[in-house]
Amino acid sequence: MSSCPELLDHLAAEEHVVQLYGRDDRLLTRNVGRYLEEGLKRGDGLLVVGTPEHRSSFVRYLSGAPRYSKAVLEGRLVFLDAAMTLRRFMVDGMPDAALFYAVVGEALRHVRANAGQTGVRAYGEMVGLLWDSGNIAGATRLEEMWNGLLRFSDIRLFCAYPIDVFSSDVEVNSIDTVLRSHTHLLPADPALHAALARAMDEVLGPRAEDVRARFQPNHGCSGAVIPAGECMVLWLRQNLPDSANEILDRARHYYEPLAY
Repeated sequence: MSSCPELLDHLAAEEHVVQLYGRDDRLLTRNVGRYLEEGLKRGDGLLVVGTPEHRSSFVRYLSGAPRYSKAVLEGRLVFLDAAMTLRRFMVDGMPDAALFYAVVGEALRHVRANAGQTGVRAYGEMVGLLWDSGNIAGATRLEEMWNGLLRFSDIRLFCAYPIDVFSSDVEVNSIDTVLRSHTHLLPADPALHAALARAMDEVLGPRAEDVRARFQPNHGCSGAVIPAGECMVLWLRQNLPDSANEILDRARHYYEPLAY
């Protein structure tokens, strides 16, 4: 798989990537900022639908970019509030397709009209808000609607979920539900690999090498391309349920100081 920066720089039309950022807002800001900055360089239309806190972080990241102010003034870069935008097309707790295409489709048409011929880059975390509220069915339905917009279009999409892959509350089947809607899962910080290796050696001892030999390099339940670190996390949850929590608790302890 391509590295995260390379993938974000060269994302093709109709591709749909996702970041599971947990509490790592710095990772999210770095990757979304890179994605948007590349769009500024290419002359893309840019639509950002995020929380106030994240929008502020993205603006700080982009404020030094040469084309940032011009893109905002031209209407080529537009920021929308995720919660307010979401409310405009929710009906009885579920996204309404006609309202979604009217609300989000209009915003996409606006940035496209003010951009060049290279296409549109969208970023959204409305699905993350639905997920965080426990509305998994609503998040899944919204992903389907997004994919309907992407199909046969010049749009690329970056989604974000506040899902902590280290948490014992995360269910593999739920993660698969998210991943099935995307083409790529973006990797966490490279420190994840070292943290997992150290934790596995400490918890499993000599068994760690046997586990590595049994590890399947791609998580098979979803259609998305998954980085090795996240794939190992999911594999451990499925195949070593008795040891997974202890391994991942230790891995978090080692990962966070390195990543942050």
